[in-house]
Amino acid sequence: MANMDRAHPGRIEQGMAGELHALRPSHPQEDQERQAVLELRHVTKSFAGVHALRDVSVTLHGAEVIGLVGDNGAGKSTLIKIITGYHQPDSGEIYIRGRRIHELTVQKARALGIEAVYQERALAEQQSLWRNVFMGRPMTRFGGLLDVGAMRRTTAALMRESMGFTSAMLTPDTPVTGLSGGERQGLAIIRALHFQADVIILDEPTMGLSLSETEKCLTFVREIRDAGKSAIFIDHNIFHVYSVADRIVLLDRGRIVGDFPTARYSLEELTAIMREVAATGHFRDPRDGRDEDEHDGGAA
Repeated sequence: MANMDRAHPGRIEQGMAGELHALRPSHPQEDQERQAVLELRHVTKSFAGVHALRDVSVTLHGAEVIGLVGDNGAGKSTLIKIITGYHQPDSGEIYIRGRRIHELTVQKARALGIEAVYQERALAEQQSLWRNVFMGRPMTRFGGLLDVGAMRRTTAALMRESMGFTSAMLTPDTPVTGLSGGERQGLAIIRALHFQADVIILDEPTMGLSLSETEKCLTFVREIRDAGKSAIFIDHNIFHVYSVADRIVLLDRGRIVGDFPTARYSLEELTAIMREVAATGHFRDPRDGRDEDEHDGGAA
């Protein structure tokens, strides 16, 4: 959160830029970028005998954005639920900042700085904005009593300074049902920032957004990286991912079939690869002519 003292919830820097600046690591950014903040090694997961993930290995570094793409049923949702602690892998290992994590839970993932933004699905639509911001992690006073006033004031400051809500019709007590799709997305993103996430997982964040709201979302993803934080951008639409991702990780039938730096592969090349993988389960790399099947692909 933007230089927020939890004892003084109204003290917030101006705008999203100030908020993201406060999230920058205290050590040099080049050191942060070399560090693996999240690593999955040989993760496998099945449901009722059906393999959702097969021997998946992927690494996310500091100040990096990974685009995780693939057709419906490729395993994207299962992979994210394992990273966020909703599912336990049948086999494999999870490392956060180089430390192996056993039996990762939702609470443990959050404590370790992993937050997921699930578009509107993560919000309680009939509840107020301030209740949504602090859902599950309220501000309290001495004796453990809820500090409702502080939560309302903090939410009002977030609305004004970070989300750009200037309409007098929107207050901390406004129900989520009164927000547009883009405003709901902004609320979910600001909630993740408030709790100082190091890794922000965006699960199809542009779904249902207008063109202008989509561009705002993509700008936010770029600013996560600029702030020294990391993101996983999940989508089946590579057009929304390519412009912000450092790497595109392609999932197909539960396997990682390729890991493509966007500095090396054009959008047209990656689109062709995705079509070929969807149809055949393998692809011919246009960069070297090598035939990469689904058993040979893997993430760095």
